[in-house]
Amino acid sequence: MADSARRKRGSHTRKLSWCCSLSGHPPSPENSVIIAKTLNKKRDSFSKPSSNSLPNSPLNSKSGLNFVGRIDPRRILSPGRVSPIDSDPTAVYSIQEIVPDPSPVVDSALKSRSESFRGKNEDSLSHSDSSSEPCGGVFDVRLNLKGKKGGALVLETCSEVLIANSEVFSRLISEYRQGLGSTGDRKINNDSSKMCRIEVPDVENLGVFRDTIELMFEDNITKRLLKVGVYRAIDILEVSAGIMFKRGVSSCLKYIEAVPWTEEEEEKLRGLFSVCKFEETVTQDILARLYLHNSVDCQQNLARQLVWSITTCTDANARNELKSLVKGLFSKSSIYEKDQPELNKEDLYVVCQSCLSSLGNLLDEASTTSPNRKVTKRETGKTLIERISRQVDNINWLLEILLDQQMGEEFVDMWADQGELLKMHESTSPMVRYELSRVSATLFIAMGTRKLHCRSEARAGLFQAWFNPMLSDFGWLQRCKKGLDMKVLEEAMGQTLLTLPLRQQYMLFMEWFRCFSKHGTECPNLSRAFQIWWRRSFLRGSETCAIESR
Repeated sequence: MADSARRKRGSHTRKLSWCCSLSGHPPSPENSVIIAKTLNKKRDSFSKPSSNSLPNSPLNSKSGLNFVGRIDPRRILSPGRVSPIDSDPTAVYSIQEIVPDPSPVVDSALKSRSESFRGKNEDSLSHSDSSSEPCGGVFDVRLNLKGKKGGALVLETCSEVLIANSEVFSRLISEYRQGLGSTGDRKINNDSSKMCRIEVPDVENLGVFRDTIELMFEDNITKRLLKVGVYRAIDILEVSAGIMFKRGVSSCLKYIEAVPWTEEEEEKLRGLFSVCKFEETVTQDILARLYLHNSVDCQQNLARQLVWSITTCTDANARNELKSLVKGLFSKSSIYEKDQPELNKEDLYVVCQSCLSSLGNLLDEASTTSPNRKVTKRETGKTLIERISRQVDNINWLLEILLDQQMGEEFVDMWADQGELLKMHESTSPMVRYELSRVSATLFIAMGTRKLHCRSEARAGLFQAWFNPMLSDFGWLQRCKKGLDMKVLEEAMGQTLLTLPLRQQYMLFMEWFRCFSKHGTECPNLSRAFQIWWRRSFLRGSETCAIESR
């Protein structure tokens, strides 16, 4: 009676191309074949948790696997439970550390899906027999997957599929069978002799390994990859490379190359390519998307072209958008700073000089034409005032990049040496000339907030050239701020003035005092800096003289 029941259960098993059970036991010590740990060693950076890595239900896919699953020690040999695999009592003690599955429920659709899989892969297996089912309905290999961070997964599958798809498993199965043939007169149970037991230690992600084995039973691997996405496909690519599953590697690479990547997926792919080597013929398209040859020279040339293009852009909205974009890319705090080469300072200063020359030409036009001609639209469709303002915006934008790159010291000397602009400032309408003081304001704020460090001579030259124009234009700057914080400007001017020698401070503060007494709020308020200068010059100075006289 027992033999009849056993034959009935065996017959039912052969009718299904794969089945699911919730019990099982680990490999027998004398029959297990161990995959070297180096084949499954994964880097921690590729261990992103996945919703499929710890499944709570059986596989709901077409797979040539007998999914034994994670085993709850509390459920083993429970009352009324019969294992369709075997019930070796030693299993109870050998899997106590296996992570339990909290809800091992058999999918009711499992059998119908497996029935629909019959015969679909008959032609895809080079070693298939005459049976109408893939692998002839025989599950003769048990894969015991040991998780690197705990847990285990047992899969029963067909040796013919593994041999046809994986060079690693093909070699291990061959070695197992050779060892089995040399057992001599040992008495081996028929079922046990057919089951090749392979242990896979240190598996980074059990779900990914299972998915990779499932793909061996698929005619169209890409169709399955479309459902899992790029991030999961990269994990599958890594496992496929480790077990030398060439068809899986090729399909993963083709799919990954054909779809867009997120930045996270791109970084993950770079990491994989740094530790795994693939054939150049199948990876050249992906490598072309990841790496650019001669990237340093190309980036420097591209940076120069971008800067030139922005300074000559005529559309105000596009120019502002591009300025923000490019400045962010060049910024020292940019997320793209990794291995970023230094910007070419000479290129930036060439563009600065070009903008200054254009600004001089525009101011010359403004100072020699009649007031009616000043606002006349030219061939560009912009008024003269608009074109002057645009050039000043370009100069200040370039100056911000130079300051961020700590290259702005030379610009202080360049700006202090603009004798022609100073002459035109005297003969130009206040509604135009105040634009020049916007450049001076940027420099004063950078010095006063300690973002720009330059020689004492350079600071003195800047004040000598542009302090009086700043006093004259301050009222216009208040009315047309264009992003300037006037309180910050006043504080920065005072702090920067205090960095000069006391004798130079005396002349400049006296000049400010006369201007402020006449124009009031139309002049910057440097009262706090003036008090500091007074205390340093006379109170402490008198104490110093008294000490020296002693």
